[in-house]
Amino acid sequence: MDQSSTTLKSTNILITVVSVAIPLVVAILLYAPFTVDLGSEFVYFLPHLNAVINSSTSVLLIAALLFIKAKNISLHKASMNSAFVLGAIFLVSYVLYHASTESTSFGGEGWIRPVYYALLISHILLAAVVVPFVLFAITYAWQGKFDKHKKVVKWAYPIWLYVSVTGVIVYFMIRPYYQF
Repeated sequence: MDQSSTTLKSTNILITVVSVAIPLVVAILLYAPFTVDLGSEFVYFLPHLNAVINSSTSVLLIAALLFIKAKNISLHKASMNSAFVLGAIFLVSYVLYHASTESTSFGGEGWIRPVYYALLISHILLAAVVVPFVLFAITYAWQGKFDKHKKVVKWAYPIWLYVSVTGVIVYFMIRPYYQF
């Protein structure tokens, strides 16, 4: 096996492991009958930070699309790398919050309740689904494999944008029910 195929296999394994581990850890945290005491009240600020991160990610994703359509590759690359970094920061913040606090229940009633849960469920499922697409898309871009990058991005981009936008919508819908 040559160096290139060994690297490709290692990358595929790493992306697969990360893509399975992230939703698994999140699911464990959401359904665990315990919380971790981080010894600080800062965790109650994290949902607000996460909304800012999701909003910023949405703006960066839209900007990146406009930049690539304008053939401004350097700004496209900067926007996508920034969105990726924000995604990693969001994940850490999300895990810290859910590891240290109990989940907040939605208190809305009437027609808004099924709307909220439809958005929440689609957001959660697609957040899990998009991870390997984003990881492969960014890996292919970093490796200069732009044909593969474009094929993956056709799926990754709209899902990622949906997840970041619905993350903000879900935040504003549940915000009145947070216990601070």
